[in-house]
Amino acid sequence: MDTKLLKGMLLGLATGDALGVPVEFDSRNSLKKNPVVNMRAGGSWGQAAGTWSDDTSLTIAAMESISRLGKINYQDIMENFLQWYEHDAFTATGSRFDIGNTTRSAIVRFSRKLLPPTKCGATEEYSNGNGSLMRILPATIYLFGTRGKIGVDELKIIHEFSALTHGHIVSCMSCGIYSLIVAQLLNGKNISEAFALGMNDTKKFYGEDEAFKNFSRLCEKNFASLPEEKISASGYVVDTLEAALWCLLNTENYKSLVLKAVNLGEDTDTVGAVAGGVAGIIYGVEAIPIEWLNVLKRRDYLEKICEDFAKTFTASA
Repeated sequence: MDTKLLKGMLLGLATGDALGVPVEFDSRNSLKKNPVVNMRAGGSWGQAAGTWSDDTSLTIAAMESISRLGKINYQDIMENFLQWYEHDAFTATGSRFDIGNTTRSAIVRFSRKLLPPTKCGATEEYSNGNGSLMRILPATIYLFGTRGKIGVDELKIIHEFSALTHGHIVSCMSCGIYSLIVAQLLNGKNISEAFALGMNDTKKFYGEDEAFKNFSRLCEKNFASLPEEKISASGYVVDTLEAALWCLLNTENYKSLVLKAVNLGEDTDTVGAVAGGVAGIIYGVEAIPIEWLNVLKRRDYLEKICEDFAKTFTASA
């Protein structure tokens, strides 16, 4: 897997995350009056400009584990998550400042050795936050890069990767749908082709499952043309998936995509991260405004994570 592509993905994700951190929980109406146009400091968490959150931390925690072991090992990934939770590892500033309730509960269950890693994620319907979708790209890219596809076997692993923290089928499917679309992008398809082909695969793999009804809007021909007021950017995983894909289909460059995502309001850092990661894959690291990258916390560290991750594919070739 090309190091440049990996840097586009991770720096794209971290930048979208950092743009969203200061305005997390802000309403769409308030952001229409004072939209995000550049990196900001302060705001919801009182952080310096360019500070990324748990979205990026958990993504790089997974990447570090896969790079070091040369494979996906759920126990080791959860150990990294625990190091982040208890000791502020994998953070932008040396201090953790944000965590979702479902993710916290899963990590605590793991720390108490109550369940195997893939059983730590909650399975109740109300636990379908976006905490696994935001960190799924390392698994998607690793599986595609080593196997050349995302099929039935790979989706099983994607689901298990989600279930480390989010085990309900809706969360697992959200990660699967996102991964199927990303796989088409990695195959060289353009945005509209990748979305159409990914959704065709989605229907093939999930169409008979009762839970697939939750994703009916993504299957509609007019999904991309839905007006903004019909798009929610809440922390519900289906809303986040829809918002990120809607922004993807309605923009033509990295900058406009992540700004559209963040300015939807509500769960701004995660929608920004989910949209930003895929935008970085499409448009490349060179499309991210340099003035944003210049203030992005620990940029060198993030790039080193990508360089180490790229070696995983060389070793497995």
